Amino acid sequence: GVWRQTRALLFKNCLIKCRTKKSSVQEVLFPLFFLFWLILMSMMHPHRKYGEVANTNLGTLDTSMLVNFVIGYTPPTRMAREIMKKVAFDNFEDGIITEEYLSEEELQEASAFKPSNFVGVVFTGAMSYQLRFPDTVAMSSIYTESR
Repeated sequence: GVWRQTRALLFKNCLIKCRTKKSSVQEVLFPLFFLFWLILMSMMHPHRKYGEVANTNLGTLDTSMLVNFVIGYTPPTRMAREIMKKVAFDNFEDGIITEEYLSEEELQEASAFKPSNFVGVVFTGAMSYQLRFPDTVAMSSIYTESR
């Protein structure tokens, strides 16, 4: 019954493997080759772990860089207005120019025509947000070396 059929199938598969040695060897060696290749690539680009930074006093903020700085934000909710007012006037003597936009698309269009000192803030929830920088901002290579 079942044992005889299973044994015949195993014998048939062994005969096929013995008769096609080249493809049988390839079936074994290709995965080993790719495994070696992956290990080699991971060794060439190791993951870096960065330690914690100790709490230190960074001193006062240099506000000379923030002259004519523009922060655009969306959506214009009451909470967003309060947060942006606090950012603009409570933390800086001269204040920062804040502009509100009705949608994220308007914010993106405005950032395309504004100078490089424009930063967009998209509020995604009551206490969460995403920053939108212009393309001219240099990104740190710390986070892009190892993916």
